[in-house]
Amino acid sequence: MNALFKFVAPVIALALPASGLSAAAHDWPQWRGPDRSDVSKETGLLKTWPAGGPKRVWLYEKAGNGYSGPAIANGKFFTLGTRDGKEILLVLDASTGKELWTANLGSVLPNNWGNGPRGTPTVDGDRVYAISGLGDVVCVAVADGKLVWKNSLTGLGGEQPKWGYTESVLVDGNRVLCTPGGSKGAVAALDKATGKLVWQSVDFKDPAHYSSIVPAVINGTPQYVQRTEKSVVGLAAADGKLLWQTTFPGRTAVIPTPIVRGNEVYVTAGYGSGHKLVRIGANNAVEVVYEGKEMKNHHGGVILVGDYVFGHADPGWLCQDFKTGKSVWLHREFGKGAIGYADGMLYCLEEKTGNVVLIDASSKGWQEHGRFTLSPQTKIRSPSGAIWTHPVISNGKLYLRDQDIIYCFDVKG
Repeated sequence: MNALFKFVAPVIALALPASGLSAAAHDWPQWRGPDRSDVSKETGLLKTWPAGGPKRVWLYEKAGNGYSGPAIANGKFFTLGTRDGKEILLVLDASTGKELWTANLGSVLPNNWGNGPRGTPTVDGDRVYAISGLGDVVCVAVADGKLVWKNSLTGLGGEQPKWGYTESVLVDGNRVLCTPGGSKGAVAALDKATGKLVWQSVDFKDPAHYSSIVPAVINGTPQYVQRTEKSVVGLAAADGKLLWQTTFPGRTAVIPTPIVRGNEVYVTAGYGSGHKLVRIGANNAVEVVYEGKEMKNHHGGVILVGDYVFGHADPGWLCQDFKTGKSVWLHREFGKGAIGYADGMLYCLEEKTGNVVLIDASSKGWQEHGRFTLSPQTKIRSPSGAIWTHPVISNGKLYLRDQDIIYCFDVKG
């Protein structure tokens, strides 16, 4: 079982991660990359952008509604969207933007903040896995989108969260991990070949919120770290047994993915919730290292680079010392949004304007090295929505999305 978790190691070579996920070259086969850290290992990228930003390689304008991010694997670009009254899994040529195929996922999630799917697909070998906004878990063939199997989070006892299911499934070894929430168990492991239930976390039954699972090996024990509105937990990979649990003062919507380093777990959330770092000791004893309000990240994500956490903290962009939780610098002159990282640089996206900036991933302050504004921008976004899809950098390309519009830029030059 330990072999299944080697891809969470700090250094990832060009070989495939132990989970089996497609990760040739600098592919990005799932939410937050091969190891779910959102830290790209790619090098040789532009350190400064020309006036007007990097060169746009292609533009695609038929993705429909949704906030799904991209997965990039073996020359293909995977995301979720809508078409003809259905949610779809959409696949493009990652180099040209040419549409290759779509697969029907079922009915469209209706929501005031924007209709359609939220999660990012996960590519594993010759199959791709995804969750629709209404909670249907699907497995389809990478080659042509043919359905292999389908399951339902509500069928597993889950109740759809207020803003829909937003999770991006984790594929680990021969299992697909997802979070239905509810009385049958908050987290479920499915057989990735058949979609049949392997186990459910019967001693952890919180309702689902909006975060995605992170695989970890903590004190030698393979496990899955997940969070709900009020809890952060570690579940045994073998059977879903609750190993440890700590409280979190979440409210309304708890979204950002946890960060795991060694035996330490960091979480943050918006709506004034704040942040928390815990250390898991012998016999799964939980020690609170710190908690506070410096980082209050809503949904743009946080990234650990070295010993510093970067992300938007309501009311500004924050660099936070991971070891102590103290604020290192705060920049208020760029609006709230999402973040990506590659080759020593942070890619920050302003959700209301579509402005994109390149800054140093540095504890020395906000040091900008170019910016541009996404154009054209969508005309179908909900008035309550914004540009919420996170930036992804893969194989020398920067991928961004504004609802039906997908953008690809050359950041290698």
